Amino acid sequence: MLHYPNQSCYIILFCQSRRLESVKMIENALLKQLLEAGAHFGHHTSYWHPKAKKYIFTQRNSIHIIDLEQTVTMLDKASAYVQDLAARGQSILFVGTKKQAQQTIEEEAVRCGMSYVNQRWLGGMLTNFTVIQARIDHLVRLENSRDKGELDRLPKKERVKIEKEISHLNTQMGGFKEMTTLPGALFIADPIKDRIAFAEARKLGIPVIAISDTNCNPEGIDYPIPANDDAVKAIKLICSKMADAVIKGKTEAFSGEAGVLAGAPTEEREEALEILGSYTFEPEKPAEPEELKESEGETASP
Repeated sequence: MLHYPNQSCYIILFCQSRRLESVKMIENALLKQLLEAGAHFGHHTSYWHPKAKKYIFTQRNSIHIIDLEQTVTMLDKASAYVQDLAARGQSILFVGTKKQAQQTIEEEAVRCGMSYVNQRWLGGMLTNFTVIQARIDHLVRLENSRDKGELDRLPKKERVKIEKEISHLNTQMGGFKEMTTLPGALFIADPIKDRIAFAEARKLGIPVIAISDTNCNPEGIDYPIPANDDAVKAIKLICSKMADAVIKGKTEAFSGEAGVLAGAPTEEREEALEILGSYTFEPEKPAEPEELKESEGETASP
């Protein structure tokens, strides 16, 4: 566990180096929230990844400081992508198995109605999804039997055994047991801790949104968010932004469907008029007298 000095010195350093007035910086609410959450603290200078250099602002007391201006920009970009994804009806799988992220991942995923993994990542969960889906079906069948009271007819030893199995399966797969198809994207709190999930997503071509700390390689992450992945407040703030983007996307999709349904009767009436118009006909105009005489002469000539 790293112990950081007073946070205010980093805020002053950040402001002076960027030549920003404190009042001007406070106007950016998101930047202020990230500073208060400690998202700008990186790892020790001896424990960093060289490819994360572009996100490092400076170092202080052998601690890397993350450039939060880039964090704000990339967080907005990731939020816009998640919102668009949710508006198109696709799902986002929240992944965070480290201790600092488990509770936050569950709360925010449940709040926005998405699946999550906050315990151990099951190997092959994405690449071998059919087998995982079979285990989910088995869990659902056991829960249905319990809800119907069928377990009450069994001996106590068998009933306790099945209840333990249900509890164990819920611990492993309870967060994504309603996921019937592969997700449209993954949000990973720590791609180093959950490297198997990251590798499976890359193998299947699933976009990845992840918090990228100074010890993480940002290459391969479709939407990296440079921030501290060890601070509970920072993880909660970024996860809440992702959940808010999902909710906005769902709201857009719902309002769009409502507009389509509202406009449906008018379109149906227009289609009905077009169909009726295809069956209507205009009577032929009566022939003129000269044309009639010519036609009579032609018939009489033979």
